[in-house]
Formats: sequence, C-alpha cells, structure tokens
Amino acid sequence: MTDAAATRAFAGRRVLVAGGSRGIGFAIADAFAREGASVSLCARNAGHLHRAADALARHGGAVHPVGCDLADAAQIDAWVASAADALGGIDIVVNNASALSHAQGDAAWQAGFDVDLMAAVRCNRAALPHLRRSDAPAILNISSINALNPTPRAPAYSTFKAALNYYTTTLAADLARARIRVNAIAPGSIEFPDGLWARRADSDPALYARIRDAIPFGGFGAVEDVAAAALFLCGPQARWITGQVLAVDGGQSLGV
Repeated sequence: MTDAAATRAFAGRRVLVAGGSRGIGFAIADAFAREGASVSLCARNAGHLHRAADALARHGGAVHPVGCDLADAAQIDAWVASAADALGGIDIVVNNASALSHAQGDAAWQAGFDVDLMAAVRCNRAALPHLRRSDAPAILNISSINALNPTPRAPAYSTFKAALNYYTTTLAADLARARIRVNAIAPGSIEFPDGLWARRADSDPALYARIRDAIPFGGFGAVEDVAAAALFLCGPQARWITGQVLAVDGGQSLGV
C-alpha cells in the first residue's frame, strides 16, 4: 500500500455493496473505493456491473464484481462467500438493492419482499461470520423516506422499506454486544441518469415538478449526498451510533 493510499479513510477495509452497479449503490461503492477500500459489488445487469467495476478500479483498490439475482438466496450466499475469499474478509456490508415495486399486484409485493427485505436479511446473515472477525464491522441498509409516511403511489415498496427499518433496529439490538453496528439511510427523492425521477421527468412531468418543488432545500438530491452519509455511518466517527435510520432528504420528510 502506498503512503497516499494509507491516508485514505477506509484503506484496508473490505466492503460489499449489494445493488452497486448504478445510482445510489454505485455512488456508495465509488465513495468507498475512492477512500481506499476494496469493494465487491453485485448486480443483475452484466453491462452496468462491469462498467461500474472498471470505474472503481481507477481508484487503485481491489474490485470484485459478481452477477447476482438478489431475489435468489443461493446466489446471495455464493456472492458473499466469493467476496470474502476475494477480499480476504468482510468489514462493511451495504444493502442497497430494491425491486422498486410500485404496482399493486401479487408479483410486485413478492418482488418487494424478496429484494427490498429478504435480500438484506440473507446478505447480512451470510456475512455475519466474517463481520464477527472484523475489528470495525458495520452494516448499512438503504431504506427510503417512503417508509416514514403513507405513500399511496407505492404501497409494496413503502411497506417493505418500513419493514427494513424495523429489521435494522432489531438487528442492531441483537448485535450490539458484539459491537457490530447496524444502521440505515432513508434517502428522499434522488435524481440520477436513467433513475426513477429522471424517467418521471419525461413520463409524468407534472408529478416530477410537484415533488421537486415541494422539497424544502430546493430540487432533488444527488447520489453523492447519500454516499457521504454512508461513509459517515460506516466510519470511525460514527463508532457510537447503531440502530438508527438517518433521513437524507433535504427536509422532504418534514412536510413543510
């Protein structure tokens, strides 16, 4: 490791990012890699995954991309095992995947259960033996401010993000004596290329403008805003923080 690399905040840390190929997940993976971490990321889309891996590799650390359907328990177990082997262990797990279930049918509810909730449960369970061997273990679940208030446009998505928040605090209580920190971030409306709000700008410009103009800080948030919070919650400055859900939303959830 070079002297420059050694001065970076996460030098030597091994980080897993589920759903890390684009959007918020990629921004988080990129932030960790920029700060010296080795990163394993998974996603279903091979093109997005390998473009993300190429971008992370420019920071000079180890990058381990794996194609994985996060609705499949066996694939999650295989990814976590291969990541621990490739990186030499696991210090931090970030669960970012979402089915973005905005439909009303049974399939949307099942997808939300499998990806938004159970993927995190399964990933954390598989990683836990490795986290117990880390000297600075942390788990971060990416939720949503949709979990905080009724959201008729996305009942399945909102329900499972609320369940993810409860799971976060319950897991934090379970692992507190082991000093494994468990927190969540609840982003507000975040805009990035080909993301939900970028698409809504074309498909439903009235809704896009209404949500944008209602955010007190003015406009949509950026993926970098969430990534900065992720670095804080997984880093040494947050060593006394566990069981918390941090809204990163420019005041959106305040309803003002």
